[in-house]
Amino acid sequence: MAIGALIIGDEIMRGKKQDRHFPKLVELLAARGMHLSWAEYLGDEPPRIVDALTRGFATGDLVFSFGGIGATPDDHTRRCVANALGVELVLHPEAEVLIHAAMQKRAGVQANARQLEMGAFPSGAQIIPNTFNGIPGFSIQDHHFLPGFPEMAWSMAEWVLDNRYAHLHHTMLEGESAIYVYDAMESTLTPLMEEIEHRYPGLKVFSLPHVGTGGVRRHVELGVRGEPTQIEPAMEAMKAGVVALNGDFSLDRPTKNPA
Repeated sequence: MAIGALIIGDEIMRGKKQDRHFPKLVELLAARGMHLSWAEYLGDEPPRIVDALTRGFATGDLVFSFGGIGATPDDHTRRCVANALGVELVLHPEAEVLIHAAMQKRAGVQANARQLEMGAFPSGAQIIPNTFNGIPGFSIQDHHFLPGFPEMAWSMAEWVLDNRYAHLHHTMLEGESAIYVYDAMESTLTPLMEEIEHRYPGLKVFSLPHVGTGGVRRHVELGVRGEPTQIEPAMEAMKAGVVALNGDFSLDRPTKNPA
C-alpha cells in the first residue's frame, strides 16, 4: 500500500500561506517506519480535485487529504469526494452529535444548519475524531480527509495511523546509504547506477549533485535506498565501480572548506 498526500487550498497555491503539512506527514510516517510515495498540491478548483481523487481511489493507496472540508464557499473537498465516488453527501449521525456538542461547548447553543453542513460526508464515510474543537473529519476507502489547520489536522492524522493502520507500522522496512563522489558528472556515473539497480532489484539508486557553491567542493551524493539486506553489498559494488572510473569519493558528507 503506497501512501500519498493531497494538500488543497488557494492560499497555498497563491503563496499566502506556506504549506506545513508535507514535512509533518513525512515526520509522522517516519516515526512509524512508513514513508510517503507521492504528494499533490491543488487549488480550490473542484474539477481538479475530483480528478485527483478519482485517480487516488483507483490506486488503492492510503491517502491523507488536507484542507477544504469546512462549510464556506471555498470548501469543496467533501462534495468532490462524493462526486468522485458517485455517492451522495449525507449528514453523518455521529458527526451531527459531535458538532452539536462542539457548538454547545463553544457558545452554549445548538449547531445551526450551516454548521451541520460540516458533518455532511459522502455516504459510507467513517468519522475521524478532532480533539482540538470537536468538529470531525472523515475517512472513506483508505482516504482520510482532514482540516487545513495544522493544530487539528496533525493529531487527527496520528489518530488515523495509530488506530487504523497500526498493522503497517514498521513493515515498510527500508535502508539507505550513500557516498560522496567529487568532481564527477552524473552522466559518467549513470551506467554504474543502472548496473547496480539491475543487480539489486530491491533497491533504488539515487544521485544528488551539488554544483560546488558556498565553499563546498563540487560533488554527487550517490547512493541506494530500499531492501535493507541488499544495501551493504550494493554499496560495496558502488564503491568499486567509482574506483574503476578513477573517481574520488568519501563516506562523509562534504563540508565547507576552511578559509
